[in-house]
Order: sequence, then C-alpha cells, then structure tokens
Amino acid sequence: MGIVSTILGFCGFGVGISVGLLIGYYLFIYFQPTDVKDPIVRPLVEQDSKTLQRLLPEIPQWVKNPDYDRVDWLNKFIENMWPYLDKAICKTAKNIAKPIIAEQIPKYKIDSVEFEALTLGSLPPTFQGMKVYATDEKELIMELSMKWAGNPNITVAVKAFGLKATVQVIDLQVFAAPRITLKPLVPSFPCFASIFVSLMEKPHVDFGLKLLGADVMAIPGLYRLVQELIKDQVANMYLWPKTLEVPIMDPAKAMKKPVGILSVKVVRAMKLKKKDIMGASDPYVKMKLTEDKLPSKKTTVKHKNLNPEWNEEFNMVVKDPESQALEIIVYDWEQVGKHDKMGMNVIPLKELTPDEPKVFTLDLLKNMDPNDVQNEKSRGQIVLEALYKPFKDTEIPTELEDPNAIQKAPEGTPAGGGLLVIIVHEAQEVEGKHHTNPYVRLLFRGEERKTKYVKKNRDPRWEEEFSFMLDEPPTNDRIHVEVVSTSSRMGLLHPKETLGYVDINLSDVVSNKRINEKYHLIDSKNGKIQIEMQWRTST
Repeated sequence: MGIVSTILGFCGFGVGISVGLLIGYYLFIYFQPTDVKDPIVRPLVEQDSKTLQRLLPEIPQWVKNPDYDRVDWLNKFIENMWPYLDKAICKTAKNIAKPIIAEQIPKYKIDSVEFEALTLGSLPPTFQGMKVYATDEKELIMELSMKWAGNPNITVAVKAFGLKATVQVIDLQVFAAPRITLKPLVPSFPCFASIFVSLMEKPHVDFGLKLLGADVMAIPGLYRLVQELIKDQVANMYLWPKTLEVPIMDPAKAMKKPVGILSVKVVRAMKLKKKDIMGASDPYVKMKLTEDKLPSKKTTVKHKNLNPEWNEEFNMVVKDPESQALEIIVYDWEQVGKHDKMGMNVIPLKELTPDEPKVFTLDLLKNMDPNDVQNEKSRGQIVLEALYKPFKDTEIPTELEDPNAIQKAPEGTPAGGGLLVIIVHEAQEVEGKHHTNPYVRLLFRGEERKTKYVKKNRDPRWEEEFSFMLDEPPTNDRIHVEVVSTSSRMGLLHPKETLGYVDINLSDVVSNKRINEKYHLIDSKNGKIQIEMQWRTST
C-alpha cells in the first residue's frame, strides 16, 4: 500500500502542475488588461529642462547652460598632465597648510601635525563646462563645473600628550564650482602673476576617514556632522568674494622696467606727395615705440607744405633696446574726415650706439612688407636725429611714465582755450536690421567727423583720433556720437542705418582733463561704445 500511495501522489502532483500551467497560460492570453496604453515616445528636443535633468541626472553644464563652453580638450590635457599636476598641487597644498597648521595647533595643545603621505591618486578631476568673463581689467576670469571622484592617499600624523595618531582620508569625492582668476596679466611667461580661487557655492564633499585602522565615518550621525562642518568651514574661507591667492611671480619683476631714454628730434621731410585737391598737403608725424602702450608722440601740423621743417624733440622710455623699434608715420591732416597716411618707416633701437647721436634719412614706405611692390613708389623722405641714453644704476627712475598723462596743446593754441581730442576706440554688440557695416559719426558745434567703416562686424574697432581747436573750454557743450551702418554696396533701399547714439556732456572732460569710458548706445539693445576724451591746454 505504501508503494501504491507514493506512486499516486507523484501522479497527482504532476497532473496538478500541468493543469495549473494550462489554466495560467489561458488566463494570460485571453484576459489581458484593457487599460494599458502604449508609451508615448517624444524626441529630447521637445522635453522641458526638468524632464531632461530627471532623465539625464549627469548632464553636463555646457548642455544645460548656453553660457558654458564644452571643455573636452581640458579634460584630455589634465588626464595626460595629471602625474605632474598631482605633485605640483600637493607641494602647493603643503606650503599653504603649514603656516595655517602652525597657527592653529597651539590653541588645541597639539605638539605637531605632519603629512606622512600626500598624493591625489591616479584619477584626475573632470570638468563639465567652463564660463569665461571678459572685463576691462588686466585679468582673466573663468568659472568651472568640476567633479572629482578620486583615489587619494592623504595620511596625517598628529602628536599630542606623547601619543601619536594617524588619520587617513580615502575615497574622496568633490563636486564644486570654482571661480579662477588670473591677474594681473603681465608680458612675461606664464603671463599672469597670481591665481585667485573662489567658490561660487558650497562644495559637495564625501570621503572616508580611517583612524587607528577603523573607518570613523561609519559611526551613526558622525558622517553628516563632519560633512556639513567641512562644507561650512570651506565656504567661510573661500566662498566668493573671499579668495585663496596662489602667487606665481612678483608683478614688479614681471613688468619690464625702463632701461633708458630715447631722444628723437624730427628735423624735416622732403618731397612729400600731394594729398589735397588743391595740390598740397598738411603733414604731421606720429611716433611710438613698439611693445609700448603709451600714446604716440605727435608733431605740429605744417599746413600746405611738401618740404616741412619741424625741429621738434621728444623723449620716450625704453624698456628693451634689443627688441623695440621706433615707428614713424607721416599723416596728412584733414579738417573733416580721416587723416591720410603719407608713408612710414621704423628704426630698430639695436642700430643705435648708446650715448652716440645718429642722423637717419629714411624713405617713406606704404608698409613694412619688403615684398610689397607698392613700396617701390617714391613717397618722400624724413630726417630724424636719435640718441639712446641708457640709465646708470643710480639713474633708474622709481616711477614709470604715466600712461594717463595728458600732452600739452601744440603751439598756436589760444591762451584761454585748448585742444579737445576725441579718440574712438571700439564698439560692442552693435547690430542693424539690414546690414552691420559700422562707422562712427561725431557732431560737435555743427562740425562733423567720421571714422572709416568696418565691414560686417558687430564688435568693430577703429582706434581713430579727432581734434577740435577751441578758443574757450567746452564746459556747456555736448558731443553727439552716433554709430551708423552703411551698405557696402550700392544699396538703394537701405543705404544707411543708425545703430545707436549717445550725447556726452563735456564739462567733466574739462575738469578731469581725461575721460575713457564705455557708453550704452541709445536705441540699441545691447550696444556699447568706448570713447576717450582729452582736454589739452598749453599750460
């Protein structure tokens, strides 16, 4: 009977399983729910920002924010340079930490705190995007979106009361948004004197902490407490506008110091070409040293003279006689419009023997391209006397020539008046509806002056200078500055178009002698123009 019962039991189990599978399959096939709908498939471009961030939580900043640029090249560079950057960063971190530790440990009765090991590991940080700010100062500002999940080995030994404890930081993760400023920018490699680092928001910091071989961060409640404490301490120290400064070089040493004075006497010019309709020219000379941002030196204008004599002397500060050169350009002065260039030449300072005057008779050229066939055409000559006097050790001036110094008005200026100089530097974000070929129109006391036009440019640069000789200071006057676009072709429907204008009061120029500012253009969405104004008198 036992054997028979066992056999019947197995048969019943097998029959039950088979019948159950058949019934289940039948119910699955013939009784599917009717309220199930097919998913709606939509392209990513139709999704809103919140949906995209939910679908792609690790989406980089350059995708989410148009102000950020993609920096794959930077990540590749850091990946290849990381073994060397690791050592350099750790060395800098030690130098920064040592004085801070030495100042803080006496407060807690600690004998010493030393790094037994300090390396950032083999995994470099990655940057999700970078935003660059353009300013009018000598600086470069960058904001980065950084993520770093590294494998550093940071081991610190703490000695107190005759005991030694070792603390090790492992599995470090840092998400931060640092602002890095390189300033001041200098003409010596690496072209900036200091690095300033600030945090634009509290960083996310996650790490493990081993003390005496045990992970203390596993203690309940301690992990969140330490994490928030570090966030607050770091934010208090480096959250913008607070900064961490890393000096790279001495700015005073980076800037080239003056080594001598170049004295130039513009003697005369001969056989200049006629530029005016009436068969004459009104020449004057502009001079400046290359690699120098100081304003050009200018002679007086000799009206209707093709063989002018000036005999005017000028002094210029020399910083590098081996590489600098004196650039000489002769212009034909025009009362209205742009001054015509009559010819140019240069004198390399290395051709001068110190303390020995030398007379140069130079042919005027169209440009300094030796292969330009137009330089074969005669444009006249200019005669100059040059003397380079190097400083002795006791003669080196402590102050450089002031780049903002105002030149005196030329001879013949009315005693109670002066020379109003308008320098049109550049404009930004000017845009027309039909074309953008901008030039600047100046209107002062019924007199109109114009710059050259720049073809197809929303950020044009002119660097043109205009002068108005006045019998009295323009205290109650205004100058009308207008940016105009003209059709580069014979446009009949839209030959001209105003891109914006501004009216500037001149009372501040008279009192301050010099103003160099950017003005927002009226009737322009974002347009700005940089105008420099000087009031020069004979005293």
